[in-house]
Amino acid sequence: MLTKITPEDTLPIIRLENVSKRFAFSEEQPNSFMELVISRLAKPQKAATNTTHEHSLWAVHDVSFAVWPGQSIGIIGRNGSGKSTLMKLIARILRPNEGRITVRGRVSALLELGAGFHPDLTGRENIYLNASVLGLQKADIERHFDSVVSFSELDSFIDMPVKHYSSGMYMRLGFSVAVHVSPNILIIDEILAVGDQKFQEKCISRIYDMQQSGVTIVLVSHSADMLRRLCSHLIWMESGRLMAAGPTEEVLQKYLEFLYDQEPRKAIEQTSSFERWGTGDMEITGVRLIDSTGQERTSFKTNELMIVEMAYQAHRPITEPEFGLAIFHQNGTHITGPNSRVGRLKTGIVTGSGVVRYHIERLPLLPGRYRLTAAIHDSRYLMAHDYHKEAYSFEVAPGGTQETHGLIELPAHWEWQPAHSTQSEA
Repeated sequence: MLTKITPEDTLPIIRLENVSKRFAFSEEQPNSFMELVISRLAKPQKAATNTTHEHSLWAVHDVSFAVWPGQSIGIIGRNGSGKSTLMKLIARILRPNEGRITVRGRVSALLELGAGFHPDLTGRENIYLNASVLGLQKADIERHFDSVVSFSELDSFIDMPVKHYSSGMYMRLGFSVAVHVSPNILIIDEILAVGDQKFQEKCISRIYDMQQSGVTIVLVSHSADMLRRLCSHLIWMESGRLMAAGPTEEVLQKYLEFLYDQEPRKAIEQTSSFERWGTGDMEITGVRLIDSTGQERTSFKTNELMIVEMAYQAHRPITEPEFGLAIFHQNGTHITGPNSRVGRLKTGIVTGSGVVRYHIERLPLLPGRYRLTAAIHDSRYLMAHDYHKEAYSFEVAPGGTQETHGLIELPAHWEWQPAHSTQSEA
């Protein structure tokens, strides 16, 4: 159950108690030649029969939580996790198969592009239709009409049938209607991802205003930045089940760690093919990423100790070889390129096999995927003994920092010094 933030109100505005929603669908006999061909290609092992098979999917399973008046709640989860179904249950568009849902007050829901609009009606006609569905009387709609049109910026298109609207125009009109019906609860399902940046910021500004006036916000978004900006708490859904509910950063952290853990990976993975060149007088025989205990790691977090270990084999005596690394973000940005010469590592004449290690005391990289180049150069001449160009990959997982923008976290801090008081003494 989410934290209560309105002490004077003893009742939640939304409560779900052991709610489940099941969708039933059937696998029927093909009705056309094309359907028959497709079914045979999809399931060649089965012959066509006259049998109709009944299937079911529990889109939401045994979910319980409460939302208190004035809270701003985000719902996160992978595609197919049950987020949209949950929103439709809260909006009372769907009824649960099991459990109980209590919702107090007027709900304004913006769930799908064009939902609640009739394609053959104009924008003007659809404002009246949509607002009346949301509970407004004609007199109320007429009072808000000019403001709805002005906010949507669709003055030139308001008498055009909405079937000719773009997705961005649908979003403008739908959002404008939704925020003008004086809701107690505003529900938005990912629709803010549609449209231009300027209008998105305008919508977000209006949501801030509604939050200040005490409107409860329930939002689905795949944007971590959007959730951080608008939501005080999050609900994480996975395969129809509630995985976590609580403060935004706490739940978002668990969710991001879960996403990283879903993909099988190695601590450091050599790519299947990479550019390699050099004299061969000295070879790189292995590269590992290890932690403070000497163990290879699946991934690292920002600010952890990370050691890059390079094993080598010298096929003849090499005087002061230069060991080097380069780290690239997956988008191609070259982040750093340290080498042992700049680091003043003295090795003398190197023979046989051994290892060199590059200690990163506090890994400054932000979460993401990275590629690593490893190389051994002649320190006197511009030639490589062995060069593995972006041959290895690793990742930095969420959890070590709250920084989200850019590639690195700087070792810095903020300082504030207020101006001297100008108040006169009594």
